[in-house]
Amino acid sequence: MFGIPAYDLVWLVVALLAAGAITGLLAGVFGVGGGAVAVPILYELFRLLEVPEEVRMPLSVGTSLAIIIPTSVRSFNAHRAKGVVDMSILRVWAVPVVLGVVIGSVIARFAPADLFKAVFVIVAGFSAIRMLFGRETWRLGLDMPGKAAMVACGGLIGILSALMGIGGGMLSNLFMTFYSRPIHQAVATSSGLGVLISIPGALGYVYAGWPYMAEYPEVVAFRPPLALGYVSLVGLLLFIPTSSWMAPVGARLAHRLSKRRLEMALGIFLLIVCARFAASLLV
Repeated sequence: MFGIPAYDLVWLVVALLAAGAITGLLAGVFGVGGGAVAVPILYELFRLLEVPEEVRMPLSVGTSLAIIIPTSVRSFNAHRAKGVVDMSILRVWAVPVVLGVVIGSVIARFAPADLFKAVFVIVAGFSAIRMLFGRETWRLGLDMPGKAAMVACGGLIGILSALMGIGGGMLSNLFMTFYSRPIHQAVATSSGLGVLISIPGALGYVYAGWPYMAEYPEVVAFRPPLALGYVSLVGLLLFIPTSSWMAPVGARLAHRLSKRRLEMALGIFLLIVCARFAASLLV
């Protein structure tokens, strides 16, 4: 199938199912959609399926956003049941975040593959430094900023998340902790942001990738019914069962960890992601 030995395909399926479980766990623990795990795994899958480099990264990002939809919904519901989600922040961010995602999806239609990786490296690297080495004095304020600043930040989070294939958790976690919000509340509220980002983001990547499917008729993995635009249905179907199952488990685990342990775990996780894509840019 696809010119890949059966043995390799079996291990690939196992790896995708395992990655789905890890994605769901991270979504619950960190309030992220798990895209930082899903994107590199999907990238390797599409490399094995000989998807051209020009469309491999956007196909990974678009598929990741689609995967995040059920994972974020389950993670958000689990955190909301704990009563720690700040709905007032989500209400302010709702419109600008969605508009940002739309803009990011339009950019994705014309952007080179390396742009997606570069955005990943910059944001993940900065976030990791903040989590691992940040101090209590590293703050921009004692409370969230005014509405204008919140709206601008929401739009930026939407754009960057659409280009990275993430649910916005690492960005909103960073922003909220800079403004003195507890890490547990930041994680819980960020899970709701994933819902706002993933649905319009996935639809945007279907639209962005649709014109390019006709340009690569020889690539089976990039044609219907295996893909819709920049969303791979194969990757989606293999990730969703285990990622959705593990998201509530991660949410319960998040509320059992101490603040510092949660920050350290998130920082290490982001640093690994940053290193992964930095290396791919240099090759």
